[in-house]
Amino acid sequence: MTEGSFYDAVGGEETFRRLVHRFYEGVAEDPLLRPLYPEADLTGAEDRLRGFLVQYWGGPKTYSQERGHPRLRMRHVPFVIGEAERDAWLKHMHDAVQDLQLPDELEKQLWDYLVMAAHSLVNSPA
Repeated sequence: MTEGSFYDAVGGEETFRRLVHRFYEGVAEDPLLRPLYPEADLTGAEDRLRGFLVQYWGGPKTYSQERGHPRLRMRHVPFVIGEAERDAWLKHMHDAVQDLQLPDELEKQLWDYLVMAAHSLVNSPA
C-alpha cells in the first residue's frame, strides 16, 4: 500500500465497502443485470469487486493474493455484455459514486476509470 494513494485520499477500505455495497443494492433490483450474477446471494460478487477496486486504487493486494491477476476481460467473457448492460452497470455505479460525496477531483478520477472499465468490458455487438 502506498502512502498518499487514491485509496488513502478517499478514506480507505470503508469508502470502497460503501461504494460497492451501494452499487450491488442497485444491481439486486435490476432486471437486466441481476441475471448476470448467478449466485443467489451477491456477497461473493461484492467481495470480489471491492477487493479489486481496493487493490487497483492503492490498498492491500488481497485480491491478487486470493484470485491471481485480475484479468478483467477474461473473467467477464462468459457473460454477454452489450451497451445496455454497460449502461445499466454505469447507472448503478454512478448512483453509488454520488452517494460517497467525494471532493470533485477525486470523484472525477474514480468515475473516469469506472467509465473506461465499463466500456472495455463490452463483448457483444449492439
